[in-house]
Amino acid sequence: MAQTNTQNTSHSQTDTFSPVKIAFIGAGNMTKAIIKGMVANGYPADLIMATNPSLPKLTALQAETGCHISQDNATALTFATTVVLAVKPQMLAQVCAVLPVSDVPKTQFISIAAGVSVARLQDMLGAPCSIVRTMPNTPSSIGMGMTGLYASADTPQSLKDCAEYVLTQVGDVLWVAHEEDINTVIAAAGSSPAYLFLFAEAMQAKTEALGLSAEDAKRLVAQALAGAGAMLLANPDTDFGTLRKQVTSKGGTTAQAIDYFNQAQLADIIAGAMQAAVDRAVAMQSSM
Repeated sequence: MAQTNTQNTSHSQTDTFSPVKIAFIGAGNMTKAIIKGMVANGYPADLIMATNPSLPKLTALQAETGCHISQDNATALTFATTVVLAVKPQMLAQVCAVLPVSDVPKTQFISIAAGVSVARLQDMLGAPCSIVRTMPNTPSSIGMGMTGLYASADTPQSLKDCAEYVLTQVGDVLWVAHEEDINTVIAAAGSSPAYLFLFAEAMQAKTEALGLSAEDAKRLVAQALAGAGAMLLANPDTDFGTLRKQVTSKGGTTAQAIDYFNQAQLADIIAGAMQAAVDRAVAMQSSM
């Protein structure tokens, strides 16, 4: 099994990172969250550009952050030497096709596109260049994200520092040693918010069936799950099983519920679902 580099150094390399011109191709929710985080943390807005076909989306972002904007994606490569590709995977080839190939070797890229390998992205860009591949998740939009990052051994440290800085604006980061480990990040962090939302849906439905209103059920479940998640983060030296046991009194209500989960082989169901996510990530990557 591939080993991961677990130096999720949110405050090491980023502490010494010096501001450079950074351009974002794509002005969706992820770009908005990152730029807002950068500016809020003192990054000069005049060193940031966002490009997108939608002028209303750009002007709203500029009004909120003060960054430069352009409807021409090629402008990103003339404005900055570091470009974040923040577009949907299915749009990436089309976006890369209109970028000036002569500028590509002089540009460092950070990719947020799921399922697109470094080699495939190099092909799309049409010239050799340095790339950091990342996999953030949707909680990044509220600053609670978890992002996996991968860079080949010959990637400049300056680009790795920049990528780490950019993604720590919206949460925590984890560098992985091998590109295929990004698929594990997808299963464990990229897709997993949806697993929890599904669990929450089922809990809300049963709570309503037991007699509470939809509003009260949603509030009860959301706060309980949010609190449990906060406890996981607040106890980094305690394994998850120990936290579970601390809530599970012998012969009590929680023990009865856990026993039901075990009889239903919940652990196997979760493992199977995560493997399905990994398999799909591999299939997507081969088709891009």
